[in-house]
Amino acid sequence: MAKVSVKNVKGEAVKDLNLESSVWNVEVSDDALKKMIRLQLDSMRQGTRKTKTRAEVSGGGKKPWKQKGTGRARQGSIRATQWRGGGIAFGVNPRDYSFKINKKERVLALKSALTYKVKEKALLVLDKIELKSLKTSEITKILDNLKLSGKVIFVTNDENENLYMATRNLGNILVLMADELNCYDLVNADMLVVTEDAVKKIEEVLK
Repeated sequence: MAKVSVKNVKGEAVKDLNLESSVWNVEVSDDALKKMIRLQLDSMRQGTRKTKTRAEVSGGGKKPWKQKGTGRARQGSIRATQWRGGGIAFGVNPRDYSFKINKKERVLALKSALTYKVKEKALLVLDKIELKSLKTSEITKILDNLKLSGKVIFVTNDENENLYMATRNLGNILVLMADELNCYDLVNADMLVVTEDAVKKIEEVLK
């Protein structure tokens, strides 16, 4: 069971917290993690590209010229694929890129991402995050106190409107609730900052 130091927003250690090994220290599955990230990225693809077949383009009801006697190649419609303005053969059509993976793989992938954060020492646990206002300067001060830089994810157990509003103008900060935690954002972040309540919520769901 891993042990981490719980800090306050001033960067001071207030106590130690034991992390569940079944959540934060599992045998990492790179395959499951990669598959889950690909699922997230693929599900965001629109897949709305479309070409028309010869059945969908307009015109072409009349045979261009008679079958024989003209010396030209026989043609049945000006909307055939070889004609300019004709239909497209084997063209692209709307497509859903999303796919499904089973629940055990989803859980393993998320546990693997959390384990990586612990091993990389990119996990910071706070006792609580309470902002008196929604000013960006307030969260900037907290970031300085905690010596945080790069891409940072704040994870809370409940909605924290002031935190969300204060970080909205900062492109490198993402605020999530515990039940919104996902593999892509975890892997993409340099630092994971979680409140103590959110840690317990994550462990309750995943263990």
